[in-house]
Formats: sequence, structure tokens, C-alpha cells
Amino acid sequence: MSKKVAIILSGCGVFDGAEINETVLTALSLDQQGAQVEYFAPDITQHHVLNHQTGEEMPEQRNVLVESGRITRGKSRDIRELKAADFDAVILPGGFGVAKNLSDFASAGADCTVQADTLQAIVQFKEAKKPVGLICIAPALSAKIFGEGVRCTIGTDADTAAAMTQMGAEHQDCAVDGIVVDEANRLVTTPAYMLAQSISEAAKGINKLVEQVLSMA
Repeated sequence: MSKKVAIILSGCGVFDGAEINETVLTALSLDQQGAQVEYFAPDITQHHVLNHQTGEEMPEQRNVLVESGRITRGKSRDIRELKAADFDAVILPGGFGVAKNLSDFASAGADCTVQADTLQAIVQFKEAKKPVGLICIAPALSAKIFGEGVRCTIGTDADTAAAMTQMGAEHQDCAVDGIVVDEANRLVTTPAYMLAQSISEAAKGINKLVEQVLSMA
């Protein structure tokens, strides 16, 4: 029987939602390795909307669940429907939406909180001892999910790593094509576009993460 993996999204677009390349690379790798994929996102208003051409804020509101449907061809489900009992693993791609919509890490740093529905969904996998994959900036939430002492990486960014250490995580520097595995917490992390200069670079670490997550499932 093929393994089932949930992907949690934070919108659509690197600067205010989910990183699209990371999401597609994750889904492609899972599909190529024979896994079934379902997508979830919280039904909440985005922190803000940015013009990705100019970087300027736009005077409008968008919904994280609705926006994620742009990537998933309309197949995203409310994260409150995500039950760990129905899946073998969960993976969270990066993008600023993780730090703005799924948490307030972008503004609060080490004092951040994780959006309630998102935290509840991922903690289910932790409690069931099912593997969790966090990509790019998503590992910044590791300590909020797993507690002090969790091993993870966002690459080599000193400021982000310092905030993670302040929260109680054990950050490990990692190359773009590498992964960090915390066997005790069944957590796999990779830097992706925290370091990647091309889509092929991002793919190397993401493919390794997906392979490791599936092997632990």
C-alpha cells in the first residue's frame, strides 16, 4: 500500500504565502516515490498581500486556504480536517507565509506563536510518532512544536539560527543539498531556498528530505 503524506501550505507566493517551487518539488518527489498526497491550509486571512514584482504591499485581503488552492489545483482542505491517523507523515514547505500566516515569527522572532489550527495539526503527528518534514524557514517553528532540544536546520543564517536557539532548538548548520535528521523527534529539515540559488539546488535537499521522511514512515 502506498504511503499517504499531508502537505501543509501557508498561501501562494514566496513573500506572503507558500514557496511555490518548494511545494511543487515536494509534491513531485512524493509522487515519483509512489506516495499519495493531500493538501491542507488554515482557513484564515493572510497577514498581508505583497506585489511579488515590486515587493510593495497591496490594499487587499486574501485567504490562506483559498490562495493555496492556486498551487493545488483547487484541492486544498481546511487544516482542521487534517487527522494524523489518516496519514503516514506531514511536510511543510517554506515561504514567508510560514512566518507571517502560520506563525508570527517574522515579527515576533523567538517570542512567536504558531497559528492554533496549524499547531494542533502538526502536534498530532508528533504525538503519534509519525515523521514531520520542515523545509526552508519552516524549521524555525521546530521548538514550538517539539520543545527544547529538538535538532533542526534552516541552513546557515546566523540571525534566524540565533532566534531558534533562543526558543530552545539545537540548530545545526547545513548545506543546501543536505538534511538534518532528529531521530528522537522523527523530524527531518532542509534549507532549500534559505540557501538555494536555483530550483535544481533546492530540489537536491528536498528530494533527500522526502526520501528520509518516507523511509521513517
